[in-house]
Amino acid sequence: MSTLEIVPVEGLRRFLAFCRLPRQLYEGRPGFSPPLDALRWELLAARLNPHFKHVDSRFWLARRDGKLVGRILAQYYKDDFVPLGASRAQFGCLDAIEDDEVVAALTGTAEAWLRDRGAERVHGPFSPSINSEVGLLVEGFESVPMVFMPWHPDYLGRSLERQGYVKARDLLSYRYAITAADRAQKPGIMARPEWRERLKIRRLDLARLDKEAEVMMDIFNDAWHDNWGYVPFTIEEFLATAAGLNHVMPPDGGFMIELDGVPQAFAVILPNLYEIMGDLGGRLLPLGLPRLLWRIKTHKYKTARVALFGLRRALHRSAAGGAVVLAFMEEARGRSGRHEVDQIEFGWVLENNAAMRRPIEMSGARIDKVHRIYEKGLAG
Repeated sequence: MSTLEIVPVEGLRRFLAFCRLPRQLYEGRPGFSPPLDALRWELLAARLNPHFKHVDSRFWLARRDGKLVGRILAQYYKDDFVPLGASRAQFGCLDAIEDDEVVAALTGTAEAWLRDRGAERVHGPFSPSINSEVGLLVEGFESVPMVFMPWHPDYLGRSLERQGYVKARDLLSYRYAITAADRAQKPGIMARPEWRERLKIRRLDLARLDKEAEVMMDIFNDAWHDNWGYVPFTIEEFLATAAGLNHVMPPDGGFMIELDGVPQAFAVILPNLYEIMGDLGGRLLPLGLPRLLWRIKTHKYKTARVALFGLRRALHRSAAGGAVVLAFMEEARGRSGRHEVDQIEFGWVLENNAAMRRPIEMSGARIDKVHRIYEKGLAG
C-alpha cells in the first residue's frame, strides 16, 4: 500500500524541489509553459522577496513512495498588514497530481497550521501575494500561456471544491487581437480638442527607475486601495519588482500618463517570455542563460501582457478617468501594433470592477482566462 506524507520545506534542496515541481507535474499539458527556475527563486525565497517580511509562512511538499506529488504554501499576515476584506490567513502555490487524497492532505496541513494561529477563514491561492500571482485557473486552460500568470490543470479546482472550498472572487484576463486598423492607428482620444493639451504620455525613464518607482507605487496603492484583498505595495517590494522587470521590459514597454502635468496613471507591458523559454525547460544553466539573453534582444514577439496598471482613485468613475483609460488602451494597442505583436492580454480584473471592465470590453477585448480565489471557513 502506498504511503503519502506531507513534509515541511526545510533547506535548499527541498526549496529548489518546491520551485520546480509544477513543471514536473504538468509538463506536456496543452496551455502549460514551464517558468524559469530563477524567477521562481526570486518570487518565493524569503531573502529575495520583501513580501515575506509581512507574513509568517510555511511551505510543504507531498511525497508518495519517495516521489513528489504536490505542494502548498500557507501564510498569516502580521498585524501591520491586513488584507482589505480578505482573511489574514491565506494559502498559495497549490499544485498536485489528480488525486483528492493528495489535495486533502496538503490543504488539511495548511489549514491546521493557520488554525493554530487563530484563523477562522482562509483565502487563496495567493502565490505569494495579491501583488504577484493570484488565483487558480478555472477557465482558459489551453489559451496562450503568459509570463507571470499561474497555470493549473482543470481537475485542481474541482478537487479543491471537494475539500469544502467555495468561490470568493473571480479575476478576469482579456485577450485583444491586434488588427490592421491598430497597425495603422489613427488619432484617438488624445487628438480631441478637450484632451489634446491636457493628456500626455511619456516613457518610463529606466535610467531613473528608483524615482519612477516611487511615483508608480504611490499611484498603484492609491488606485487599488479600495479593492477586495488589497495589501499595500511597499517601496522595497516595488523596487524589487521594478528591478526584475527592467531586465525583460523593452524601452517603450512602460509609460506614464499625465493629466494637466500630473502623473495619474502608469502601465507596464511585457513581452511574453514564454515564446522564447519553452525549450529551456525552466533551466538557465549551463547554456540556458546566454540563449535567453540573446533571444530577449532579438526575438520578435507575437504576444504581450499588461503586467502592471494603476489609475488614481480620484479619477475613477469620472470623465477624466475614462479619458485616461481610453488613452491607455489606445497607447497599448498602438505600441503593440508598431511591433509584430498579434495579441495582448489585460489582466487581472476583478469581476465586479465595472469601471475597468467596461472600457476594456468596448475596445473589443474578450475574456480569455478566469482565475478564481477560493475561501473556506476553519471554525471547528
